[in-house]
Amino acid sequence: MKRFNPGAIRKAALAALMTTVALPALAADLTIGRAAEPSSIDPQFSRTGNNQGTAQLMFGRLIEQDANLQISPGLATEWTSVDETTWEIKLRDGVKFHDGSTLTADDVIYSLERTDEVPNSPAPFSDMVSSIDTMEKVDDLTIRIRTKEPAPALIEDIGRVFIISKAASEGKSSEDFNAGTATVGTGPYKFVSFKPGESLTIEAFDGYWGEQPDFEEVEVRFISNDAARVAALLSGSVDLIDAVPPADVARLEAQDGINVVSAASGRVIYLGLSQRFDQAPGVFDLDGKPLAENPFRDPRVRKAISLMIDRQLVVDRILGGAGVPAGQLVPAVLGGHADDLKPDEVDVAKAKELLAEAGYPDGFALKLYSSNNRFPGDGDLVQALGQMLTRGGLKVEGVEALPYNVYSKAASAGDYGAFVFSLGSSTPTSAPNLSSLIQTYDKEAGTGAFNRVRFSSKTFDEALSVALQEFDPQKRNELLAEATRIAFAETPIVPLYWQKVFWGAREGITIDGGLSEYTLAQDVKRVD
Repeated sequence: MKRFNPGAIRKAALAALMTTVALPALAADLTIGRAAEPSSIDPQFSRTGNNQGTAQLMFGRLIEQDANLQISPGLATEWTSVDETTWEIKLRDGVKFHDGSTLTADDVIYSLERTDEVPNSPAPFSDMVSSIDTMEKVDDLTIRIRTKEPAPALIEDIGRVFIISKAASEGKSSEDFNAGTATVGTGPYKFVSFKPGESLTIEAFDGYWGEQPDFEEVEVRFISNDAARVAALLSGSVDLIDAVPPADVARLEAQDGINVVSAASGRVIYLGLSQRFDQAPGVFDLDGKPLAENPFRDPRVRKAISLMIDRQLVVDRILGGAGVPAGQLVPAVLGGHADDLKPDEVDVAKAKELLAEAGYPDGFALKLYSSNNRFPGDGDLVQALGQMLTRGGLKVEGVEALPYNVYSKAASAGDYGAFVFSLGSSTPTSAPNLSSLIQTYDKEAGTGAFNRVRFSSKTFDEALSVALQEFDPQKRNELLAEATRIAFAETPIVPLYWQKVFWGAREGITIDGGLSEYTLAQDVKRVD
C-alpha cells in the first residue's frame, strides 16, 4: 500500500501576485488587464491557459500547485494507492460551494465523469481522466477509483480537473456557465458577471475553505491589443497586466510607480506541421496548386523545417531575450526532460538535402498561421518564421495572425497545415504533455487531446505506456525521457522555445510567478 499526503502546507493554486502596500481606489478593488479572454466560463470547456487561469479564480481542484508545479492537498487531503489499480481519495471536510451547499463525493465523481463529455471542446481535459475504469462513492468524503491499468500519477492527472457542483450544473450547457446560472464553484472568488469581449467581474467568497482573498471585488478586463494594455497600466486604469510585450519591458521599468516582474515558464512555443489529412491545408506546389500529397507526413520534411529555424535569433531579436531555445516539450527542471536532446542548430544546407531526399528538391509553397494575442510576440514570431523558411528553400505565400479565441478553434479543427501553437506545463513531469500533445489521438481512449498535428508512432506510444505505469518516480522520469527521445527522432512537432513571461504592476504590487505562468492573480495581498 502506498500513501501519498504531501503535507498540510497550502500554496494558493493561483499564487501569482502579492500586494505589499495599499492600492488607489478604482471601480473595483483590483483591476487586471489580460491579453486573452476565455472562450468559456465553463471550467471544463477548454484546457487552454486563458481558460484555466480564469477557472482557477472560481473553481477548486483536488490538488493545488505552487509556482514550481509541486503539488499539495486541495479539495482532496489524502490519496492512497490500495493496489496497483485501486486508489482511495479522501476529501476535505466542510468545503462549501458558492451557493452554500457542501462538497461531497457525488460532486467529484460527477465532475470527473463530465470532463470528457463537454460538447465542442477545442482542447478537452480527456487525457486527465483517460486512465479511470470505475469510480465508487464509499461515503460523502471518500472515493474509490479503479484504473484500467497501473496509474501512478493518477492524482496529478485528475487533480487538475476543476470540480463543479452537480446540483447547479447537471443538465446545463457551457452557455449556462457564461450566464452565471451554472457557475457555482468552491474557489476564493464567486461569479458576478461575464461580458464577452469586455470583462469578467468576481467577488470574494466569504465561505472559502482556505485563506480569504484581500479584495472584495476583482474586475478582469480583456485588452488584447498590446499597446492598449500597456497604456491602461500607465494611466492607472488597471492595477496590473499580463503578457507585457518584451519590447516594452525596458520602457515600463524606467517608469516611476511601475514594476515589471519576469519568470521562466514551462510553456513551450512550437510550430505544428499537420499530418492529419492526405492534403495539408495551406500547402501548395510552386505553381500555387494544392499539393497532392501531404509533405509533413515525411519526418525528413519536418526535420528540414526545424533545421531552417534560428531559435536563438528568435529569442534575441523577436523576444528581447524572453525565452529559452527548446528541443523538446519540457525544460530541465521538470521530470522526464532528456538532457541530451538539444535544440536543432540552423543548418540550411542539411535542410535542403533532406527536402531533396523527400522528393522536394525545389521546395514547395505554404502559408503560416498564428494567434496574435496569446503570448507576447506571437504575431511577430510567425513573420520571422516565414522569412527563415523562405531562406531555407520554401516559398511562403503569406502569414496570417488571428485573435486567439478564433484561431484556437480553427487550429483544433485541423484548418491549418503549418501553425504556431503552445502548451504549458501543469505537472511536475512531462507525462501529461507527452500524452496530450504527441501520443496517438484516440477520442475514446482520451489520448492525444492536444495532438492537433495527428502525429502517431506505435513505438513512442508503447514506450510512453510503460513509463506511465512505473510507480518509482526516478525510473518513471528516466522512461519518460527515453520516450521523448523516441518521439523527437521523428520531429513530431518543431519546438521553438520555452517562454519567459512578464507582468507589469503598479507600485505596491509584487508578482510571484513560476512555471504555471497562466495563473495570473488570485492570491493577492494588500497591506493598508
